[in-house]
Amino acid sequence: MTSLDKPTEDTEDARQRDARAVTEAALFEAFGGVRGMVETVLPGLLFVTIFTINKDLHWSAIAALAVSLALVVVRLVKKDTVKHAFSGVFGVAFGVVFAMMTGNAKDFYLPGMLYTLGLALAYIVTTLCGVPLIGVILGPVFKENLSWRKRNPGRKKAYAKASWAWGLILLAKCAILFPLYWWANTAQLGWVLIALKIPPFLLAVWLTWVFLAKAPAPIDVFAEMEAKEKAERERKIAGEEPETAGGRHRRDG
Repeated sequence: MTSLDKPTEDTEDARQRDARAVTEAALFEAFGGVRGMVETVLPGLLFVTIFTINKDLHWSAIAALAVSLALVVVRLVKKDTVKHAFSGVFGVAFGVVFAMMTGNAKDFYLPGMLYTLGLALAYIVTTLCGVPLIGVILGPVFKENLSWRKRNPGRKKAYAKASWAWGLILLAKCAILFPLYWWANTAQLGWVLIALKIPPFLLAVWLTWVFLAKAPAPIDVFAEMEAKEKAERERKIAGEEPETAGGRHRRDG
């Protein structure tokens, strides 16, 4: 290796590190990070804990809904983004309504299970259609929107792999949970569901990071638009100056 090769390799390593750091930050933002995971798990954990102790559907449901609302209030007070907390509230609210309507505590988990199944199918179907869902979700976070579809084939391939990973992982989770919905009691289903909340999610996020870290860099379409607008303004200014000068010359003559 010559002295000229080393700076090039160092620069390439630095670019790869920057790409990984950007990918990590984007995934952290898109999926809510540690706090988002806590907000996802806590209501269900509280529900199954209380129900395991006293078998009271009403108190379990009220406690789960109350903690979900409290998490939203905390985010509002701190002026943080509330999308993850709000999604948790809606999920818990649907679960409470289902359980109260049927009188079956297991139905508290049914809306979330159906959502998981629907999401798994969405990842797979959109990938088969050439628009992998994970790319649609992460595109705005990376400031590339949907530019990867036609302008960045390597990145599209990475998004397809990640979407397949999400779809298959979620389908595997459903394959465990739906039989338990019919065969297990409420407490058993609840504890298995809690155990399966974080590990599959972390596996899918890790695989997404692996695929995207090796993919080409995203195309910043926002920067392109800003550059185009700037160039357009400069052209207009350059076009106006001769006309103004000519008009001034005619007036002076």
